[in-house]
Amino acid sequence: MSTTPNMGKTQVRQQNEARLASLYEEYYDRIARYARVHIGDPAEAEDLAGEVFLKALDSLDSYQERGVPMQAWLFRIAHNLVVDHLRRKAKLKTVPIETIPLESNGDPMKLAERNMEMERVNRAMTQLTREQREVIGLRFLGGLTSREVGHILRKNDSAVREMQRAAIEKLRKLLTVEG
Repeated sequence: MSTTPNMGKTQVRQQNEARLASLYEEYYDRIARYARVHIGDPAEAEDLAGEVFLKALDSLDSYQERGVPMQAWLFRIAHNLVVDHLRRKAKLKTVPIETIPLESNGDPMKLAERNMEMERVNRAMTQLTREQREVIGLRFLGGLTSREVGHILRKNDSAVREMQRAAIEKLRKLLTVEG
């Protein structure tokens, strides 16, 4: 958000608060899913997602849009909180992708097939590097652009795209061999 010379700090803060409130509605579940994949506990993940928005609200006066949308800033905060949480626990714990609830179309056979497929994908994901899993999680579970992921991981856009390409290629090979 750019500020004009006649726009006061209070007005900018109010606009940023409104944007943050709107992003809360749209991104809370995505951030909670992202956290859940990394920390494993659904309740802790929801707490962490709430903490992301509290930290963002507390830091709103220092927020400056530098060509990266506010939602990327939120995922950066989430990433930092997840890292801090994992450091405190001193034990890396992930949740298998197949345990994340998916929308059901009511057909038990299709749901079972989807769960089996997700189990295969989860096994294949363990063969990726930590950074590749992070990129895949942020891009596909978080719904972020490669530029936003780059901002979060402090990598350039092309490095993120290359990690994503390599991860997808490896997953494709692993899933072809397994399937």
